[in-house]
Amino acid sequence: MVDDMYLGKAKTSSNIAWHRPMSTTFREEEELMNRCSRALDSATDPLEKLRLLCLSHGAAGIMALARAFRRMEIQGNKRLNRDEFVESIKETGLDFSDEDAMELFTRFDKDDTGYIVLEEFLSGIRPPMSDSRRAIVEQAFKKLDKTGDGVISVDDIRRVYAVTSHPRYMSGEETADLVMSRFLANFEQDGIIDGKVTREEFLNFYSGFSVSIDNDCYFDLMIRQAYKL
Repeated sequence: MVDDMYLGKAKTSSNIAWHRPMSTTFREEEELMNRCSRALDSATDPLEKLRLLCLSHGAAGIMALARAFRRMEIQGNKRLNRDEFVESIKETGLDFSDEDAMELFTRFDKDDTGYIVLEEFLSGIRPPMSDSRRAIVEQAFKKLDKTGDGVISVDDIRRVYAVTSHPRYMSGEETADLVMSRFLANFEQDGIIDGKVTREEFLNFYSGFSVSIDNDCYFDLMIRQAYKL
């Protein structure tokens, strides 16, 4: 599984294509996936279990889950009922039981309305980032979001993202075009190619990326270099 991902191929579970993000080095990405896979053996809390399942597919795993929920949320009310919630998780193909899904739904249905607010759930499932890490990611998004409407374009990223600071480019293993195309693929998955990246998607990706980087200073430096902050 890991070998296929590292050759740039898509790992498909059900209808979700689990892409290997290209914004980390191979070693860091592999460590993240392996660490989360091992942690699953002792995880009992449904929220932590679902988070680990996503991250065992790499930094973009949370994004893939969010997109599955967005597709199910067809009425535009930013809410999901119990059936929609369970079906969204099934669509990902993740090994997550209906029992755990229903327990998780109940936890987020605090007012017992029969619905959960999607934003609250996605915020809860996202791996926590320290204030300093979140601040630098927010700064990068703000630089890209010229209109301030919370949505940027893939072209915005293409114009700013510094591929020459990427480890795979610096080592000579990948060309600038390949680094860029693989990085942008993180934001255009599962048949959804709209050329847009929301603030939520940006945070979802970098919260997963953050888990693979132990050192705060290194994380800060990588974001600053990537977005020329």
